[in-house]
Amino acid sequence: MQQTVLVVGGGIMGGDIATSFVAAGWTVHVSSPSQKTREAIPGRLRAGLAKLGRDEAAAAGVGVHADLATVPWGSLSLVVESVTEDLALKRRLFPDLAARTSPQTLLVTNTSSFPIGEIASSLPEADRARMAGLHYFMPAHMVPLVEIVRSQWTADATVDRLENWMREARKAPIRVNRDITGFIGNRLQHALLREALYLIEQGVTDAQGIDDAVRFGFGFRFLACGPIKQKEFSGWDTNFFSGNTIYPTLCNGQQHGEMLTGMVNGGRLGMKTGAGFWDYTPERIAQEKADYERRLRAAFDILQSELG
Repeated sequence: MQQTVLVVGGGIMGGDIATSFVAAGWTVHVSSPSQKTREAIPGRLRAGLAKLGRDEAAAAGVGVHADLATVPWGSLSLVVESVTEDLALKRRLFPDLAARTSPQTLLVTNTSSFPIGEIASSLPEADRARMAGLHYFMPAHMVPLVEIVRSQWTADATVDRLENWMREARKAPIRVNRDITGFIGNRLQHALLREALYLIEQGVTDAQGIDDAVRFGFGFRFLACGPIKQKEFSGWDTNFFSGNTIYPTLCNGQQHGEMLTGMVNGGRLGMKTGAGFWDYTPERIAQEKADYERRLRAAFDILQSELG
């Protein structure tokens, strides 16, 4: 049976999440109060489907809503909240979503920063079991990983249904069984980034050295297998002894150092301001993004055989 989803919020994340469901053959609705966002959704969907090698014409079947009142609530299997990262806004929104949907409709948030339980606690007790986190990574239509995050109230059946749907959509879902800050993917990314920034700040290498060490060194292997399986190849005894030597020397700062603080305060935020560790012209930004998407597509094609 064809499933139907409503994506609440049609910005960068919401639009790409909607694209992933269109590509999977779902009936898709998107709601946004912003006229500019609504007008951009069809083009975003067509572009995303083209990058996935899917029929762009499927974008025409997506329902776009300015108001929640026009959504066909009785047909929904799933509601994905992808609004601004504002906890108060999310806590106001979810009771309304619960009241509009049937008890069988699952409710999920794409938050990357707030504990799922803090959002779920705004719901009536009877609805908390059908609410979970469904955390995508940018660009959501191309990155296979989706984290299914449970709160203390999330039912096993909710997680099971979400995992089945994600696998059918050719995603790579993982279960986050504890409502921990940052979930899994972001915690791993920040652990790496903390050490990377420390090495640059200490003059051990520069930004290009960090990127090359990851892309052409250990990161190169991660497309073939993850870090745990890789150590199964090399042997945990080697990791045991090397780790005990290296761990005491790793950065364990509780906040960012002076280098990144100065960059942020000075407006060197990366491509969005035209300057970060590198300087950017509009032409360079366009080329960097095109190169990034080309490499993502190549990696996406390699992994497709493992996604069903």
